[in-house]
Amino acid sequence: MTQTQPVETIPQPRHAPVAVPTAGQPYEYHRRPLVEPDWTRFPGWRHVTRDQWESAQWQRVNCVKNIKQLRAVFGDLIDESFYADLEADQLALATMSMLVPPQMINTMVPFATLTTEALLADPIRRYMIPVASDRRTDWPSHPYASRDSLHEHDMWVAEGLTHRYPTKVLAELLSTCPQYCGHCTRMDLVGNSTPAVDKLKLTLKPVDRYDAHIAYLKAHPGVRDVVVSGGDVANVPWRNLESYLMRLLELETVRDIRLATKALMGLPQHWLQPDVVEGLERVARTAARRGVNLAIHTHVNHAQSLTPLVAKAAQTALDVGVRDVRNQGVLMRGVNATTPELLDLCFALQGEAGILPYYFYMCDMIPNAEHWRVPVWHAQQLQHDIMGYLPGYATPRIVCDVPFVGKRWVHMLTDYDRERGISYWTKNYRTSIESADLEALNKRYAYYDPIDTLPANGQQWWHDHRND
Repeated sequence: MTQTQPVETIPQPRHAPVAVPTAGQPYEYHRRPLVEPDWTRFPGWRHVTRDQWESAQWQRVNCVKNIKQLRAVFGDLIDESFYADLEADQLALATMSMLVPPQMINTMVPFATLTTEALLADPIRRYMIPVASDRRTDWPSHPYASRDSLHEHDMWVAEGLTHRYPTKVLAELLSTCPQYCGHCTRMDLVGNSTPAVDKLKLTLKPVDRYDAHIAYLKAHPGVRDVVVSGGDVANVPWRNLESYLMRLLELETVRDIRLATKALMGLPQHWLQPDVVEGLERVARTAARRGVNLAIHTHVNHAQSLTPLVAKAAQTALDVGVRDVRNQGVLMRGVNATTPELLDLCFALQGEAGILPYYFYMCDMIPNAEHWRVPVWHAQQLQHDIMGYLPGYATPRIVCDVPFVGKRWVHMLTDYDRERGISYWTKNYRTSIESADLEALNKRYAYYDPIDTLPANGQQWWHDHRND
């Protein structure tokens, strides 16, 4: 019988090992529960009650529409230099008139002392209340910028109905929103005219516009997906919106309906009104019976915008039967165009507010938007850097909406001249205005980076050719 050999032990060091520093992760996740900022910190709302704050009517009545009203909210906390900066922008540069709900203002500088410097640096302020000093003076607009940069109006098949993709249409029911974002891609139609932009107008009565939409969809059974937008559907009287949606649900060919509303974030009180909740439930139940996917798409650009009221509005929509609540944000310098800002927003959306991060669009090539836009290479880097942190289903796609092409993932370009900032893209379908263009699918379509992001040689090239 063999004797069991003793197990060899590893000699222990005489001194404790020196701790080896770890590299850590480029981004560290920390859960941040949502908080409703205290609106009474603003002098103008010092005596506003919770019942008032949570009233959609109070929020709409007290929207800030001009400098005088903004000054009344901020009191003497902000220097006059800020208001002069704001006035200069509104008189010459702004493509959108001012309309900011209290809910949105309350998410500016939410947990720090409100000062002029803090307000100027605030990401929500940067796109909701732009000032002249934000914008570039060398290249305020790209030479190829246009007021309808995606040519949606050119693709109207009925007033307010854009048929851009083979199986999808965009239905603009009206031209107003509860809030006006400075970077709005539909700045040629939405909102009041500004000194810089004389807006287009919808001319038909709403009932006639809606009838024309339904007639077109009946005549084109290849359309299965309708994005109901505007403006913002939150500004359509609920009875009218519900009627329109029920008419869509009567069409056997329509299988997806998406309600586009920034108000879920900017005016969540609207989506919590009993008549709206009850009406949304009727629509959702009808959609479920008919096998139609009903979703809400909102527009959140920074984690500060997410509060318990926003989460409650999103959850209420899901509770009454809406299939999904998704977010379509816009990448903007000074707002969310860094990896930590983007991941903070996505974790707040998905983990705290119950909203699925879906798309982040590159800011479109509209006038006076160069200070917001990022180059394609920057968007590609962001897509790379956010991968692996979020659940796969909640990892947003970063897309470039290329004129005459449509949404493309930012890595789908065909060619890229980095020096001049020109990327080239191809497509696999014709829009409604290209039915006779046999070469549409063989062309390369250009998209342009902001010129200030180019190397010196590229900037000089554009300077030399700016009048071509």
